[in-house]
Amino acid sequence: MCVATLLLLFGGAVAGAQSYGSFTPYSMFGLGDIMEGGSAYNRTMGGAGIAVRSNRFINALNPAAVTARDSLAFMSDFSMYQDNKYFAQGGRKSVGNTLSLSDLIITFPIYHHSAMMVGIAPFSSTGYGYGDYYTDPALIAQTGPVAYTANGHGSIYQGFAAAGVTLWKRLSLGAQATLLFGQNERTFTETFTDSSFNGVQNGIDLDMRAFTWKFGLQYEQPLGANSSLTLGATYRLGTDLRGEIENYKYSSGSAAVVDTISHSAGSISGVKIADEIGVGLSFRSGNRFLLTADYTRADWTKSGLDVTKGFAGNLIPGKGSSIFTNTVAESYRVGVEIVPNPNDVRYYFNTCSYRAGVYHKKEYFALDGNRISSTGITLGITLPVFRRNNGITLGMEIGQRGTLKDNLIRERYVNFSVGFNFFDIWFQRIQYD
Repeated sequence: MCVATLLLLFGGAVAGAQSYGSFTPYSMFGLGDIMEGGSAYNRTMGGAGIAVRSNRFINALNPAAVTARDSLAFMSDFSMYQDNKYFAQGGRKSVGNTLSLSDLIITFPIYHHSAMMVGIAPFSSTGYGYGDYYTDPALIAQTGPVAYTANGHGSIYQGFAAAGVTLWKRLSLGAQATLLFGQNERTFTETFTDSSFNGVQNGIDLDMRAFTWKFGLQYEQPLGANSSLTLGATYRLGTDLRGEIENYKYSSGSAAVVDTISHSAGSISGVKIADEIGVGLSFRSGNRFLLTADYTRADWTKSGLDVTKGFAGNLIPGKGSSIFTNTVAESYRVGVEIVPNPNDVRYYFNTCSYRAGVYHKKEYFALDGNRISSTGITLGITLPVFRRNNGITLGMEIGQRGTLKDNLIRERYVNFSVGFNFFDIWFQRIQYD
């Protein structure tokens, strides 16, 4: 069965009812749909932030950015992401929507010009469900209609702890330890409408884990009294993906009781998570204007995902070579933030932060040699609550991934994010008793 038939036959399924973290046919391959890093703050600026330093918001994209904070403050960030997709392939159309956690992060000072943050966020998510009928007349004449369905769900999360220090007031360095962990389940079922035949179900269960490091730096160069230019860079080490994999196949139906055809369990081997390099540049003018741009690159060509069962999908024709192949992932992101008057005491909306961004992203895989990419724009606003450093961030993202060419799938989406950032002075020494 060709990729065009298997990739999109959702039948109007609504992913939210399935409690998927993500819902897209592209997530059936590899590690699934690799999520965008950062909080609602970053999402509203096109996902950029490698070179951003802010004492109002937690920027988790670069561990060196943790030092850009009030030395007496405790800060936390909680964000959620609502995904709405419209799929098209040929004459088929479908929709999907999900609601998921984006991040949960806290940060606090350590000593003088050093600080730390800990948090959890999704790294990747798998969510798909589709069905079709075999159309071979010779087969149907013998067995009657035969239905094929496939489902997958699961997520990989990243728990992290990062620390940073600022040297000579301009150079900030950071390191982040990251633990990746999660489970994934994929099932593929053939069902006969003729009760004299038994159906067959294939399944793959993955229990995955990995450990890696991420390093970052930021150098801030003052430009006059209130402006500055910041250069940022990050590097995530590649690492082996460990864990267990279970493969099973059994038949069931009214013709006989459940009968195990095959069952095997073992360790995941030969699979790697690619290293990633990122660079960014930002210009800030006081507390009113910020312009930033990022570029990231990760080479997945030697990850082994496209030749390892459980990751290469259920489409392995020929001599074990899959139509799913790994490639180099790249992203380009630009974001802007404007605060009309952060100290305005008369007009509330002058103190709000308004943001916009654009991005273009090339995925870490190709299908039948076709690169999959996405392009989108983002808009957002942070509404100050109580004091200016507390706020609620509302964001919207509009974009498209994939194409209708070569019978592939086009995803158009309108997504929403909401973030809550909390700021409070916890570490002030009592001056009087």
